[in-house]
Amino acid sequence: MKAYQIKQLAHPSKIHSSTDVPIPTPQQGQVLVDVHAAGVNFFDILQAQGKYQYRVFGHAQGAYAEHVVADPRGLLPIPDNLSYEQAAVVFLTYTTSYEGLVGRGQAKPDDWVLVHAGAGGVGLAACQIAKVLGCKVIATVGSEEKRRICIDKAGVDAAIDYGKSDWQKEVMQITGGKGVDVVFDPVGLLIPSLKCVAWNARLVVVGFAGGTIEKVPANLLLLKQVSIVGLFWGATFGKDPPRAKQVLNEVMSLLSSGKVVPILYEPVYDGLESVTQALADLEGRKTWGKAVIRVRREQGERAKL
Repeated sequence: MKAYQIKQLAHPSKIHSSTDVPIPTPQQGQVLVDVHAAGVNFFDILQAQGKYQYRVFGHAQGAYAEHVVADPRGLLPIPDNLSYEQAAVVFLTYTTSYEGLVGRGQAKPDDWVLVHAGAGGVGLAACQIAKVLGCKVIATVGSEEKRRICIDKAGVDAAIDYGKSDWQKEVMQITGGKGVDVVFDPVGLLIPSLKCVAWNARLVVVGFAGGTIEKVPANLLLLKQVSIVGLFWGATFGKDPPRAKQVLNEVMSLLSSGKVVPILYEPVYDGLESVTQALADLEGRKTWGKAVIRVRREQGERAKL
């Protein structure tokens, strides 16, 4: 068939129509259409030269590489106010924290929210989101440096050392004896947290970074009428696609408006050669926030219509 086919990137003035282009074969779910007219677009000029590329973010296995294959249904455009590095932390980290607080924890304005490992990736994101929701936030940390990170970068109301034997008493003092309404736990501290929760509290199981999977005595749940709920964000796409889409849209709204700005560990790791060091620092608990590897630097400005 006759077609205007780009065999190599060039300005349209240097590309000519071909007469030997094979007729495309429809795949499953597709149909073959006779073309009678086609619109002309300015971005066609850019595409012919390889200058029209969308900035997108998403999730794919094998992203420690210069190229990765991904399902386009799982890709979203990067808001103009975010860098590639900031966008890299959104799909798993900020969505997990948002769904943990809003969908599972039912956090409301004026709730007291306890975020364990508050200076970690999902922890710091949870602190930010909880503050935007109008909650009062207490973060638990393991060092003075990470306490300052939570206060200075996420604006938490208080940050305490959960290495102390009586950290729950400090939580009760901060909340005026009431206790916290929501516990966001990516560590495995459900049982200790039950000593400082309020009536009708909601505890959200996010992970077990501490290495221990707890067995919670049911009588402790009864005493304060608390609820423990799990969060498996990665499975939400398959089990509840409408909810996954809703969460992504709501998180994108927070990011696009600037109400939430992704916090990255500094400095950003530069180049794929730094993967080993980045993983070692993460394992050694040297990082805070979300560590990111810059695979390539953005060259020039993005083409704008």
